[in-house]
Amino acid sequence: MGAGTNYLNRLNDGRNVWLDGSVVTDIRTHPAFKGTVRSVATLMDLQDDPNTEAELTFRTDTGVKANMAYLIPKTQDDLFRRSKALKIWSDATFGVMSRVGGFYRSQLTGWYIARDLIKQEQPYFPQKIADYYTYVRDNDLLVTAAGHDPQIDRTKLAHELGDLYTALRIVSENEEGIIVRGAKMIATGAPYMDEIVVSPHSKKTGDEQRYAVMFAIAASHPGVHLICRESFASDRESDHPLSAHYDEMDAVLIFDDALIPWERVFVKDDPEAIWKIRSDRMVGALSLHENIVRLASKLEFTAAVGSELAASIGITRFAHVQEKLAELFFQLESVKALLLSSEHQAALHPLGVWEPALQPIITAKNLGNRYYPRALEVLQELSGAGMLQVPSTIAELDGELGPHLRKVYRGADRDAEERVKLLKLSWELAGSRLGARHELYERFYAGDPVRTYAGQYVEYDKQPLLDRVASRTV
Repeated sequence: MGAGTNYLNRLNDGRNVWLDGSVVTDIRTHPAFKGTVRSVATLMDLQDDPNTEAELTFRTDTGVKANMAYLIPKTQDDLFRRSKALKIWSDATFGVMSRVGGFYRSQLTGWYIARDLIKQEQPYFPQKIADYYTYVRDNDLLVTAAGHDPQIDRTKLAHELGDLYTALRIVSENEEGIIVRGAKMIATGAPYMDEIVVSPHSKKTGDEQRYAVMFAIAASHPGVHLICRESFASDRESDHPLSAHYDEMDAVLIFDDALIPWERVFVKDDPEAIWKIRSDRMVGALSLHENIVRLASKLEFTAAVGSELAASIGITRFAHVQEKLAELFFQLESVKALLLSSEHQAALHPLGVWEPALQPIITAKNLGNRYYPRALEVLQELSGAGMLQVPSTIAELDGELGPHLRKVYRGADRDAEERVKLLKLSWELAGSRLGARHELYERFYAGDPVRTYAGQYVEYDKQPLLDRVASRTV
């Protein structure tokens, strides 16, 4: 049985996925999910495809075939192997499915590598995270995460909101595990993932110990409800080529006094330990590396669409159009160069793994939350009102007015059908609900851009620069 079929079978597990006020009984057949679920299954099948299997998988010490995102980079070549696999995976969805790839798999791999980092504070953490890593790796499971508290009143810490049913916290413990109540957001892709890792995205204070908990659950865990946003999916593939396949659903998790077994509780009541493992440099570099591979795929796709838009109406010879297209290209080449710089500057970590250089990929991440919105703006500028002038369905080109429409919608270098398909694809990227979601995602998936920029300033090694200035002012 192939990886895709195994994945589809796993989804029939009674998970509480809520959409439009009711539970979705089978996400494999529901219109809001079936296109995305099939796309994920197709991705999984790439691991069994003779053309890609060797590049996407490796054999573990237990003899199991595992996804390359779980590979521990013990050599620099391993790092390059991971990068190539992540690129194949990202390209398969044009970079528009961000969490079905290897980000959280890579983060978990980093935690496994650094598992002894908080051994003194949390003596059970190393074995628990090792067991969990082996479990998801050897069973080829997809992993997402939820870390943000609900946006209720940012002037107050979680514990200051009283008894409101708000942020996730521990309410009691027993011999079986901990009982948790409250909410976490946003678990991108959670409705069709296998596993969800829950931990605070920001550092908790000493007064918030009961909120400082890190654990993992199956998506079907009892007492957990996955509350979905409005679906952007479409069953009209020809008219909505991205929405029909790649609506990466976002969900808020509601924990209704859910019991989390002790073996799945990695850290509890310890804000410092959680922040220490979450903010570890090596863990961050390994997971962020995947993000930038995906960003490169997405910018590559956007640049391709922009180039086709310009060619379709014969405007590529104009200097102001060439300037806009060049902007898309230098976005792409800048991110690719930073990615290569990170990989080639990788260094051997004291734990015996190759760590991508962090500053280049942090720079790429921070540029990305400005690059991508600008790339969409360029697509709009290249198209003008063209995206709004297409017929509501491609099928109309073969309808009663087809002969007239095929004249009206033809392009400089292509027939009407090809041009309308291109314009509909462009609209999916730059104007649709799905497109708006992606723009918002790229702006904020890593947190508040102001904070991430400030964080790069704080962490950047400025001393060599200051020494150069000092050498000229003495």
